[in-house]
Amino acid sequence: MVRLRGTSVEQVLITPHEQERLLIHVAAQVARERRARGLRLNHPEATAIIAAYVLEGARDGRGVAELMEAGRTVLTRDDVMEGVPEMLDSVQIEATFPDGTKLVTVHRPIP
Repeated sequence: MVRLRGTSVEQVLITPHEQERLLIHVAAQVARERRARGLRLNHPEATAIIAAYVLEGARDGRGVAELMEAGRTVLTRDDVMEGVPEMLDSVQIEATFPDGTKLVTVHRPIP
């Protein structure tokens, strides 16, 4: 990634882990915009929204168990295309908590 400052070019290096998180947040933002336009979300869009919700919840200091449960309330069947709830058995994301990185699994995220 390159950031321009004046006439010189300065490189900003980010780790693969940071790149992955950034991609999740960008995909989630695109999905939110589509949902706001009344479009129903596909599998990757639904996954991105749920994963971003968990990442932000961890950043806000919420607990693993709380996020596992709350992640099931982010989207409804009306938000997604037909068949997506059945395809999306779980969403797993490594989130950084105050006491370290933990794997959070949201089972049946679209009840």
